[in-house]
Amino acid sequence: MIVISTIFWCSIFLVCYSYIGYGLLLYIVIKIRRYFVKTQHIGDGSSFIPEVTFMVAAYNEAAFIREKITNTLSLNYPADKLKIIFVTDGSTDDTNNIIRSYPQITLLHEPERKGKTMAVNRAMKHVKTPFVVFSDANTLLNNDVLICLMRHFRDEKTGAVAGEKKILVADQAEAEGAGEGMYWKYESLLKKWDAELYSVMGAAGELFAVRTVLYEDVPADTILDDFMISFGINKKGYRVAYAPDAYAQETPSASLQDEYKRKVRIAAGGFQSMSRLLDLLNVFRYPKITWQYVSHRVSRWTVAPLCLLLALLSNILICIAGGGGIYQLFLLAQLAFYGMAFAGFLLAKKGVKSKLLYVPFYFVFMNIAVYQGFGRFLRKKQSAVWDRSQRQLTVG
Repeated sequence: MIVISTIFWCSIFLVCYSYIGYGLLLYIVIKIRRYFVKTQHIGDGSSFIPEVTFMVAAYNEAAFIREKITNTLSLNYPADKLKIIFVTDGSTDDTNNIIRSYPQITLLHEPERKGKTMAVNRAMKHVKTPFVVFSDANTLLNNDVLICLMRHFRDEKTGAVAGEKKILVADQAEAEGAGEGMYWKYESLLKKWDAELYSVMGAAGELFAVRTVLYEDVPADTILDDFMISFGINKKGYRVAYAPDAYAQETPSASLQDEYKRKVRIAAGGFQSMSRLLDLLNVFRYPKITWQYVSHRVSRWTVAPLCLLLALLSNILICIAGGGGIYQLFLLAQLAFYGMAFAGFLLAKKGVKSKLLYVPFYFVFMNIAVYQGFGRFLRKKQSAVWDRSQRQLTVG
């Protein structure tokens, strides 16, 4: 019983630390740090307008690509300092014909579909500007996004800048859409604090910028290219800054199945990335980043999902063996939580949103996807060739 009780309490602690404790501890560390280190203000960026390449990797985006182009061409940045590249390798719909109708855009296309990573690696050979901004084809950006990103590069220690990702959720959005939106709001807060302490723990592919000289080709089988690019820059001694005023907006996944497929892919990519970034676990080699990396990323993909299962199973065994009091309360709380998650799942299948149930639903939803993603990683079943994201077309 002592061993089982130890497993139970350790599991509860590690789950709470991964999702809540790290954020609280990070905030405390930042508050203390502010007394000793003066916060640097980056200004409005009007005095730093370097040449930039804006790059979009697209695959069969004919339904949305014209809207993406219109948004791109309306960005507030001097035209003589902005190069625009769309790379569409493997696309078989009307995406290329639409892009060709805009002479301001350089189209790079090869018939063979090798995946986003290979497409970006190839496109980077055409980049001659000191900075490059990556953006997904299914997102819309705010007008001043480039100015907001570039201003951070006035700090020579900044190797990349992560933008903000916003999920557009309508009042009647499905449960997974609302859950996705809430999740990203919390992630945005952690990004802000991570960046203030040292560096963002991985930029999202929807919007991020890098110093071109720091970019290195990513292996062709890489699933999460944005994740590997970000930490590759960290390993070179540069930080990834955060620009919350530069944001990419997209609608939630079109269905529960699409969102689950996306989560499984991210989880498989997470395990692949961790296996290739083992040296980041060495706090003596990377003292500025190891704690943040382990707490924000590694624990979310490894420790937390395992401990959720261990906490429930050990709690059941303890209660069966006669454990009472606090253990019975914890078991009731866990069963109630998973019951709410299951109810949220049933409603989500029917396209019904429940503000009370979508949080436990989305939390369990994410962690189940981690298990399947881990299985795909072990079996090497997750392809690096990306599918076009199925997103809701409107939020109204």
